[in-house]
Amino acid sequence: MSELEVRELRYFIAVAEELNFSRAAQRLGMAQPPLSKAIAQMESRVGVRLLERTTRQVRLTTAGQVLLDQARIAVEAVHAAARRARRAGQPTPRLVVAVKPEGDAGLLREVLAAYRGTGSHLPPPEVVVAGSGEPIAMLRDGRADVALLRSPFDGRGLDSQTLVVEPRLAVLPAGHPLAGRRRLRPADLKGEPFPRWKGAAPSNTAYYTGCDGVEAGDAPAGSAPADTPEGPLVASVEQLLEVVALGQAVAFLSLSTTKRHQRPDIAYRPVTGLSPSAVMVAWPETSRSAAVAAFVQAAHDVAAHHPDHMTAPAY
Repeated sequence: MSELEVRELRYFIAVAEELNFSRAAQRLGMAQPPLSKAIAQMESRVGVRLLERTTRQVRLTTAGQVLLDQARIAVEAVHAAARRARRAGQPTPRLVVAVKPEGDAGLLREVLAAYRGTGSHLPPPEVVVAGSGEPIAMLRDGRADVALLRSPFDGRGLDSQTLVVEPRLAVLPAGHPLAGRRRLRPADLKGEPFPRWKGAAPSNTAYYTGCDGVEAGDAPAGSAPADTPEGPLVASVEQLLEVVALGQAVAFLSLSTTKRHQRPDIAYRPVTGLSPSAVMVAWPETSRSAAVAAFVQAAHDVAAHHPDHMTAPAY
């Protein structure tokens, strides 16, 4: 079997995502006949059927789904390699650190100071504060070298190390009937609407709704009950707190985040059996950067003095 080209993988990804040759051709800026021919040639070269075509629909075969998953990784890696090469060739290279608001458990400033103290031979750090889901995307596409992330996240293509693990608390309107309780269980909030995080993978829904633990109620671990109402779409902690205060939803937030956002119209309550929040440092698994290694070591050293530190091997 001959090698597939990046151009062909891009063609296949477009068809596999659109499941329509006309829309895929329009998305790629090309005519449909050469696109159909290219996909047929790919199938011939790979030696298996990738798509099931009828006059009414296009569906991925099992082999096609595998190729789609791998093609995304491959194309992503090619683009990331080019971007990292351009950045490495800049006159004044920098270590780009991606983080989202409330995503560092208060560690970032100390980690930056520890990294700067390792020596002037390392490139200066440049912190990019990004929205929900963006730090992971920046690591994958080469815009960032290292990131501080909260679990859960898709670790495909990444190495990571746990820094701190802290409990999550229930976030309730101050007038909510459960706000008078000293401690809750996830099942106590069954039937309550939960905010939907912008950019969050559907697989993370169980975590955000508290249905991924052993005491999450009747739903199997790793899934949210089918009758869980959807709350408003949110993109920040501030927005989440507003919709909770207005009675539109309840939520769960990490202990360090709740300490930063004390409000009279919000009640925070401990939850027995709720999975914790872990802060992790992550970097591309192919990285051989001395600067990345120094940052990871600095993060490990700082976290070692944190009360919620979880011991993990260094970079």
